[in-house]
Amino acid sequence: MATSFLHSARSKRNGSNLQNVEASIEEQIESLREEVAAFAKLISESGAKRGEKLRASAETGFDDLTARGEELLRELQSGYARGSRQVRRTVRQHPVATIGAAAAFGLAVALLLSRR
Repeated sequence: MATSFLHSARSKRNGSNLQNVEASIEEQIESLREEVAAFAKLISESGAKRGEKLRASAETGFDDLTARGEELLRELQSGYARGSRQVRRTVRQHPVATIGAAAAFGLAVALLLSRR
């Protein structure tokens, strides 16, 4: 009987120790879950901030590209207008030479196309 009494006392102590260990492990697991959740939230916020920065940078780059494109278009339109004025002026100053040049160009194109 003495051995069974000691055995039951040890079982009670070991059982409470086991329960304490289980409780400690559960607390640690819960603590780890909270830390993982906090880490995931931090990563999400960091990603959102980085995304906002990239979006702002892309918008700025797009605005710059649009401005450059518009400037290039104005330059091309201006160059086209200058070129057409110059051609008109040349045709008015030298009408016979212009007709001769056009005829020569047409003849050259006709010769090239007839060889095919």
